[in-house]
Amino acid sequence: MDFTTHIKAKNGWFDINLKELFQYRDLIILFVKRTYTTMYKQTILGPLWLILNPLITVSLYALVFGTVARLSTDGAPQFAFYLCSNAIWSFFAVCITETSTTFTANAAIMGKVYFPRLVMPISSVITAMLNMLIQLGILIIVMIGYVMSGIRFNITWTIMLVPVLIIQTGLLGLGCGIIVAALTTKYRDLVILVSFGVQLWMYASPVVYTFSQIPPKFIRFYLLNPMAPIITMWRNAILGTEGISGIYWGISWGITVAVLFIGIVLFSRIERTFMDTV
Repeated sequence: MDFTTHIKAKNGWFDINLKELFQYRDLIILFVKRTYTTMYKQTILGPLWLILNPLITVSLYALVFGTVARLSTDGAPQFAFYLCSNAIWSFFAVCITETSTTFTANAAIMGKVYFPRLVMPISSVITAMLNMLIQLGILIIVMIGYVMSGIRFNITWTIMLVPVLIIQTGLLGLGCGIIVAALTTKYRDLVILVSFGVQLWMYASPVVYTFSQIPPKFIRFYLLNPMAPIITMWRNAILGTEGISGIYWGISWGITVAVLFIGIVLFSRIERTFMDTV
């Protein structure tokens, strides 16, 4: 049987072929494998860093923000609280930082062969998600240890929202990342500012503190940060800490969809001419 593939120029503002993306799913898997292969090549501990990195980070959080600053954790054990927060936040942060370098890091490949360009940012999000699932596994082991020591977690039906929150975080990270990726083809300074901006965003989100510690007069402004409701609901679903109104989560979803739409539109426009500017 003969197959013919037609490659034509994209003219629309939102010219995304989802069927074509699905057809290139094997390539997405290859990009994910490539990332893991190159990430831990010539390292002594190798993939063990996937476990050590979050444990070291969370230990520092527990020491600085828990022991020294004595920030509230809504009654949850400190280590579990920070491990839970770090799992979802690091997923989001890696989505942005890895996706933002899509054009510049893969310019050589893009200049030689055709494939849907969204394959690369999607593979970055999947890689970050796999890392996050490893952290989630560590969190489950830690929680089991706490339960065996007599500590109970108030887990309710909201645990079913965990997959939805993971998907939303991935979509938000993808949207933010491809917006930066589209802009860095002309403005390379943004690459330098991404890591700094992500750090500031972390402290503007309830990663190391709880939502209840925000003064009521700043709540409306604070909710412009879509990660605030996500992190709060994430901890509520897994640890049973204080939750948040569904209205706030709805606002977060609205911002997520808007950011993703803007990102895809910019990505579609820039990818046509990026080889002239990269």
